[in-house]
Amino acid sequence: MSAKYTIQEILEDHWSSFTITTTNIRPVVHKEVLRVINCGNPDNGCRFYECPKCGKYRFVPFRCHSRFCNTCGVAYQSDRADTISLKLLRCKHRHVVFTIPKELRPFFRKDRNLLNVLFRSSAQVISDWLYNQNHKEKFTAGMVVGLHTFGRDLKWNPHIHMLLTEGAVGKFTEWKSISHIPFTMLRKRWQTTLLYNLRDALDIKIFSMSDFKKLISLLYKNYPDGFYVNAPSKRDFNSPMAVANYITRYIGRPAMAQSRITNYDGENVSWWYQRHEDNEIINVTEHAHSFIKKLIIHIPEQGFHMLRYYGLYASPYETVKHLIHITKRELKSVILAKQRWIFRIELSFHYDPLKCPCGEYMEFKDIYIPGHHTHPPPFMLKSRGRRRRFPV
Repeated sequence: MSAKYTIQEILEDHWSSFTITTTNIRPVVHKEVLRVINCGNPDNGCRFYECPKCGKYRFVPFRCHSRFCNTCGVAYQSDRADTISLKLLRCKHRHVVFTIPKELRPFFRKDRNLLNVLFRSSAQVISDWLYNQNHKEKFTAGMVVGLHTFGRDLKWNPHIHMLLTEGAVGKFTEWKSISHIPFTMLRKRWQTTLLYNLRDALDIKIFSMSDFKKLISLLYKNYPDGFYVNAPSKRDFNSPMAVANYITRYIGRPAMAQSRITNYDGENVSWWYQRHEDNEIINVTEHAHSFIKKLIIHIPEQGFHMLRYYGLYASPYETVKHLIHITKRELKSVILAKQRWIFRIELSFHYDPLKCPCGEYMEFKDIYIPGHHTHPPPFMLKSRGRRRRFPV
């Protein structure tokens, strides 16, 4: 079911006025927002299908494929789950969350290159902990690490979601199960590792080192138990795809589901979120400019990878090939079928988009690409002057 109010519609109505009243908008934000605004516009290209029996037609517009787009973000999330499932080993996994205190959040927003420190530090915490278990074995676990920059209230809150194997490969041991993860110890280790790496990565042209050292002392005083590290309740999954689908709910989705928008009157946006502390539903009504500002701060820089692999998943380990749940060749054939737009519509909306009401299947007839055609094909002329959107 499509959302009653869409973020695309809000951006379309207010982006021009927002750029006039707002300064220092990152170039990548301009690019991504314009892609979202034009997502699904047939004037930007489409495919044309026609029924050979009754002559009815359907044109399927090209999509923007932006991670910021709510429509394309769902497809991105599904594709990301497929990619992860190709790498997962046949073993239990644990979902681990690494958070940072609010005092550090402005550093990562002011200099987004520092977000790389979060990835590196979280993987280092696990690797160092395993190394201390047995220095000779040098145990290595598999880690899929994803970055989340928003909380439920859309505020800037960068944190790490990690998918960790409940086992590791050693230099002499083929596989060692890990049944217990000492989160109390990991919290202190995460605090020390992050602050150490962050201090080394700071650009002294942007930040004052003396002020940061004072902040470090304050953080150790205010957080004597370390920065918060936790794992949601343990879950058993019967396939790599089930594990991948679970973790991509956190690391592959857009900042906000459009179903949370309860009203939009052309100026103000009303939406809700469930507060993490007590699960209370909080309703928010704000001007569209304020709403847009909360969304665009979560657009990553161009080329920035929000998902990374460490340990066993970083390189092909010959000793654990027998742990693969399914061969890549078999799984890839399933994935290629899933990634077709026809399959996505059938899965989401429960109908075949190319089946004509007369019972016949429509056939591909033409494709329109702006810049490659002097004039749009005849089927485009009937729809000019109005915007048509399709759930593709």
